[in-house]
Amino acid sequence: MSSEDRQYRLGVIYVGLSALAWSLSGLFMRAIETDLPTIIFLRGLVSGTATLLFFFYLERDRAWPILKAIRWPTILATLFSAGSMISGLGSIYYTSVADAMVIYATVPFVTAGVAFLVIGEKASRSTLIASTLAFAGVAVMLTDAGGGGSMLGKGLAGIMTLTVAALAVIMRQHRDVPMLPAMAFSAYLCSAVTFWFASPGTATGQDMTLIFLFGIMQNALGLILYTFGARRIPAADASLIIALEVPLTPLWVWMFMAEIPPQATLIGGPIVLVALFGHIFVEFRRSRGPLPAAPQQSL
Repeated sequence: MSSEDRQYRLGVIYVGLSALAWSLSGLFMRAIETDLPTIIFLRGLVSGTATLLFFFYLERDRAWPILKAIRWPTILATLFSAGSMISGLGSIYYTSVADAMVIYATVPFVTAGVAFLVIGEKASRSTLIASTLAFAGVAVMLTDAGGGGSMLGKGLAGIMTLTVAALAVIMRQHRDVPMLPAMAFSAYLCSAVTFWFASPGTATGQDMTLIFLFGIMQNALGLILYTFGARRIPAADASLIIALEVPLTPLWVWMFMAEIPPQATLIGGPIVLVALFGHIFVEFRRSRGPLPAAPQQSL
């Protein structure tokens, strides 16, 4: 197996695990009782600190020079990551989990278009086929998704889709730039934006425990895994694998919180899963040519 194949497989594993971590968002959002700004504010402090501590542990003596050398790619990644987190949590808060995830499922198409326009990266044939099949699953899910949730929630889901696509392209284009600081700063930026609206005193002890777990298990772990995975695989592939969130997020809420998704979601979700795992199977068997210079970070 070539080094490029190993890098691709590692990237798929890391991004897949990040999708698994991020798919817990609906479960936490339904379990925590305090208001949305307070959730975002406290979660940002927890996840930002955890991610930054991991960065210092990983880089050790190189950490401060990396922070001093931060330039516009890191700043853009920070802004896009923060935008995706705020809009993503807002979409789940203001509309159903199924509605939010159905809109978010279009992210592979959006990312493929942005990647082609910005960095000239063409999606592979298997990626395009898998994305089309995933979109068919989304179309099925949409047949029951239009009746309930608020337009604000759906609009925020659209913003989440655009910012996630932009983040994937930035991280792919600048593989040589350590992006863990951007992930930590984006969590802190979420806290800074919501500071004026948050009411930490209203959070119960149970809320605080859940928010701590939310920040560590769902956000910080997801950010770290995505950072190390997205730079190893094409941007469209990363976004397609992240689409694993679409069926999993309402599934956890259905299993543990009894929020029953529409029947169309139960039909369309498996279609998305078939597209995803079929694509992974095909790409794992394909040899790929050498990549441009890769970053020195490892995990």
